[in-house]
Formats: sequence, structure tokens, C-alpha cells
Amino acid sequence: MADYPISQLGNKTPLQAANKPNMDNFARFGEVGLVSTIPPTLSPGSDVANLSVLGYDPVKYYTGRSPLEAISMGVPMAKDDVAFRTNLVTLSEAKNYMERIMLDHSCDEITTEESVPLIEEVNRHFKNDFLSFYKGVSYRHCLLWKNGSLDFELTPPHDIRDQKIAPYLPKGKNSDIILQMMQESTHFLSNHPINRERIRRGLNPANSIWIWGQGKKPLLPSFFDLHGLKAAVISAVDLVKGLGLSAGMESIFVEGTTGTLDTNYAGKVKAALKALSEGTDFVYLHVEAPDECGHRGEVDNKVRAIELIDEKVISPLLEGLEQYYDYKLMVLPDHATPLSTKTHSSDPAPYVIFQKSRQQLTANTGYDEVSAKNSGIHQESGPALLSLFLKN
Repeated sequence: MADYPISQLGNKTPLQAANKPNMDNFARFGEVGLVSTIPPTLSPGSDVANLSVLGYDPVKYYTGRSPLEAISMGVPMAKDDVAFRTNLVTLSEAKNYMERIMLDHSCDEITTEESVPLIEEVNRHFKNDFLSFYKGVSYRHCLLWKNGSLDFELTPPHDIRDQKIAPYLPKGKNSDIILQMMQESTHFLSNHPINRERIRRGLNPANSIWIWGQGKKPLLPSFFDLHGLKAAVISAVDLVKGLGLSAGMESIFVEGTTGTLDTNYAGKVKAALKALSEGTDFVYLHVEAPDECGHRGEVDNKVRAIELIDEKVISPLLEGLEQYYDYKLMVLPDHATPLSTKTHSSDPAPYVIFQKSRQQLTANTGYDEVSAKNSGIHQESGPALLSLFLKN
């Protein structure tokens, strides 16, 4: 959700511009501050940031993004296997692959129904004794390389939107294998019936794969062992689900979750309340839509995504939690995804913590980046913030 001031919004951030009465009320009666979720030595990825917010020091525990997604997908990983994120992307139509431009890292947020046959086609072309592709959600899929290497320089496609891909193509030993698969995928994906139909409907085709995010299976201490709390995660995104599973949390499946504006908000809330009523102590409820809107540079949709979280997630959660003598809620982005850059940043993220039994009127005017900065409160890390949240 976090961002920079935007002229289109009267030099306000999306959080400042959004109508979000519940978040603002939390701020008036709770604690607002900033948190540095990204250690200085690591890149501002969702993997690093969510690991941090869940209380795990990324410098100590981070082993790469894709293994977390692979775990969520049920991909069997041995300790020497390397997993890679495989995006279905839209590249420009230049004849020379090296001259193509990254038009869209998500192919207009292609549906899972459309993407699965495409990644299965990729697997039919490239699967061998060492390489296998696995289906995920929407544009997000996985490559497993048995006894693979981590010695690659690979670039996230959302970092290079609207740029020529040539400077960002795979580098390192055996990178020619990855590059060859990316290049050859365009030959059979471009003319696939699903992509011809997408073009007919005015949608971006998934005309290439893009491989990145390599890593090995992580070894995390369980959330319960660290905090003595039974925990669950609810997300449409394999990365977050895999992180939860790696931490020994229950990953709750909710039908109709998409990672976009049209996700099943009501289903997520119902699942969270049900888990709490059945003895779960801590629920990590993740909504991807603001991040996707940031990557796509969609100002109005990002504001709307924030408003939908307030209206369709927080409001019914509050109603459902009212039966309890006490509860705590924290709202925060795991990282910023500024509309002006269309990629992640390491800027400190604003958070707000609200506790039913400890409401006290504060000087906070609302929940946004400016209010958080003006509070003078800055948590040095995600683990520090989680420790604060779980206190009392």
C-alpha cells in the first residue's frame, strides 16, 4: 500500500487519498509508526519483507523466493534442489529476442485457468531428468532444477517493465540453459490457442516465460516454538502460503482468491474468524491487490484496493471480533510499491496497531506515511515490530 505523493492525487499518497475510516480510527486510538522490513544488505522483495514481518530475520533465514512458492505448490524439494520462479510474461514482438521489451510481468493478470495449460505446454517441451515445471496461480509458476546451482544473476520481471530485456537476461554458469528455454518458449506460446483468444479479447498474451528468484529449501523454526501461538496464514499468493507452511503455520485455502482487486474478500474474512473461533491465536491475512496495482502503475485502482481492504476486510473483521473480550489488529504493507517506479522499494513502511481493551485517543490524524513519520516511532525491523505486536 505504501507509496510516494502523486500529482494525480493532489500530491497525496494513495493511503492519504483513500477513504478508509477503519484504518484511520485505528490510528486515532492506537499506535502508528514506521518499520524497516528490508535489511540494508537485501533487495526489497515480497519474500524478504513477509519473512521479516512474520518475525524471521531475513539475513539469517532467507534462502531465496521460489522455494517458498514451491513448498506452497507441493513441489517435492531435496536439500540440493534449486527452485526458480517462472513468470508467464508479455514481451514485445521484435523478431530478435534480445531487442524485445518487457511489456507486462503478469500478462494482464492472466487467470489460473488460462495459465495452467500454458505452463503444462512449457513442461512438455523442456522437462528432463533434471528440469521440471510446476503450475501455480495466475502468472506465477515454478521450475525445479535437481542438484542445481544458485550461481545465476537473474532479474525480477516486475523490475524492468517497459524496458529492453537485453541487459537483464540470465548471466552465470549454465545460464545459457535458462536463456534458451526463455527464447524457445516464445515459439510455441505465441501461437497457442489461449493466447490467440486473449489477443482477440484485447488482453496481453503470455508469449514467453521469464525465470528468476532461485533458492534452496529454507529451514525455519516454527512460529509456535518461537511464540507459543497457534498460527494460520490466508493468502492467494504461493509465496506467502509457502512461507507460512515453512513456519509450521496452517495455510487456509479460500475459494476464489486471486491476488487482484476481484479477490474473495468475504471468504478470507470468514476463514480468519472461523480459525480464531476454533483455537487459532494468530492469523496472517494477506491481500495482494495494492502491490499488483503498484506494479501496473494504476493510480485509481491502488486507491480502490486500499478502500476495499478497509470496507470488505477490516469492517467485517471488526464485527466478527466484537464477541471477544479483547483482540489486537495490525495493518501494514510488507513493503512499498510506488506507482512512479512500478517496483518495490526499501522505504520504511507505515503500520498501525489497535487493541480493543487499550483504546486511548492520540494525536494521530489518520493512518498513512506522513502520520507514521510524524509519530516519531520507528521499529528497526519486522521481528522487532512483531515482538511489539505480540506483547501483552
